[in-house]
Amino acid sequence: MNKGILTTIALLLAGFAGNAEAQTQRADSVGTIIDEVIWVVGDEAILKSDVEAMRIQGQQEGIRWSGDPDCAIPEQIAVQKLYLNQAITDSVEVTEAEITQGVEQYIENMVSAIGSREKLEEYYKKSMSQIRADLRDSYRERQLVQGMQQKLTKDITVSPAEVRKYFKDLPQDSLPFVPTEVEVQIITQTPRVEQEEINRIKDELRDYTDRINKGESSFQTLARLYSEDPGTARRGGELDYTGRGMLDPAFANVAFSLTDPKKVSKIVESEFGFHIIQLIDKRGEKIKVRHILRKPVVSQEAIDKSLSRLDSIRSQIVEGKFSFDAAASVISDDKDTRNNHGLMSNATQEGRTSRFKLAELPSEVARAVDKLEIGGISAPFQMINERGKTVCAIAKLKNRTEGHKATITEDFQILKNVVLNKRREQVLHDWVVNRIKSTYVRINENYRNCNFQYEGWIR
Repeated sequence: MNKGILTTIALLLAGFAGNAEAQTQRADSVGTIIDEVIWVVGDEAILKSDVEAMRIQGQQEGIRWSGDPDCAIPEQIAVQKLYLNQAITDSVEVTEAEITQGVEQYIENMVSAIGSREKLEEYYKKSMSQIRADLRDSYRERQLVQGMQQKLTKDITVSPAEVRKYFKDLPQDSLPFVPTEVEVQIITQTPRVEQEEINRIKDELRDYTDRINKGESSFQTLARLYSEDPGTARRGGELDYTGRGMLDPAFANVAFSLTDPKKVSKIVESEFGFHIIQLIDKRGEKIKVRHILRKPVVSQEAIDKSLSRLDSIRSQIVEGKFSFDAAASVISDDKDTRNNHGLMSNATQEGRTSRFKLAELPSEVARAVDKLEIGGISAPFQMINERGKTVCAIAKLKNRTEGHKATITEDFQILKNVVLNKRREQVLHDWVVNRIKSTYVRINENYRNCNFQYEGWIR
C-alpha cells in the first residue's frame, strides 16, 4: 500500500498497545502531520493513511463496502497482508510484463470513461507518471493476492450430484437470474486502403528512420509523439520481453532478425498497420524491442463501397441465393470467425462459449442485433475491430435466450459455478480464520467494537 499520502509518516510501534499518544494523530513542532498505526498484523503495520487511501480508491472505482467502511477497510487490508505474506512464502510470481499490461489497460479504461488524460490527471490530482507508479504497486499486490487465492482453491471440484443436491430445496427466489444471452454470426469486409495513403504512411516512417540515423531525434521520442499503439507509445514504443508466438508473424519475423540495437528495421506491415522496429535486447526465446506503429486512414469512399457490397450480400442471403453460413465461410475477412461459419466466440473465465450477454459484445454489434428476431440479419454497419482497424459488417442473430431464473436442465454450468464459488469462498474464509489464529495481531481500541467478517481478530 502506498505510504505517500501524508507529508510525513511516523511509525509509533513502540508501546503501541498502551501509549495513548501513539493512538491519536498529532502535529509535531513544525505542524507536520504524523500518521497513526491502527493495526499490526504479524510484523506489518496498517496506518490510518492506508485506510484513507483505500477509501479514496474505492470511491474512484465505485466499490461499496459491506458494513461500516471504517471497520471493513482495515480488515480488508489486514486480510490482504495475510495473502501477500503467504504469496511470498509460496513464491507466487507476477511478471513485470503482466503488471505493465494490466496498469496500461486500467489507465486506458479510465481515460475512455473520463474523456482524456488531462481530465484523469485532474481527477487524481497527479501526473500520469505518478498515477502509473501508484497503480503499479496496488496492481502487483492485487495480482499476488489473486494468485494466492487461485493456488488455495485450484483443486476444488463439485460433482453433478452435489450441484443438484445444493439447488434441490433452494427457494425459487434464491435461484440466480441469468441475463439475456445471444449467439451472433458476423460477416466483415475490410475497406481497401488507397495506395496513396499507404505511400504517405511509409514516407513518414522513412522520415522517422532518417531522423534517428542522423541523430536528430531518438526512437523513443518519435514513438511517444507519433506511434499509434496506445499500449506502448507512452513508454517510447517499448514492448517488453515477448515470445515469437505472441507477436504478429510478420512483425516477429523482422523483430527476431534484428541483431544491432543501433539500427532501425525496414518497414514491416502487420495486421495492425505499418511499423519500424528497434532491438533493445534478446533473452533466450524472448525479445525486447521498441516500435512505432502508423495506421493508414481509410477513405469514406472505400467504407461506402464495402457497406454497399455487404448490403448486396445481405439481399442475396435474404433471397435464398446462398446461406449466411456459406457467405461467412467464403466472403468474410474475419479470420477469427470465418472457419466457424461466422459464429462469434466469447472467452470467459470458464472457457470459450458462443453465448454473449449484450454488454459483452462490441457495442456496434450489440446495437445491430438487439432488436432482431432470431434468424434476422442486420443492415450493414461499420466498426473498429480489436486490432484497431475500420471494418464493415453485417450480423445475424443466431439465437437468443431471454433472461430467466436458472434451471438445472438449461443452466447447469451456471449453477455449477455458483456451487464452486460457494465452496471456494468457504475454503478461503477458513484459511483466513486459521491464519489469524497463528498470526500476531494488535488492534487499536477504537476498532474493537467492529462487526468483522472474520472471527479471531479480537483477543
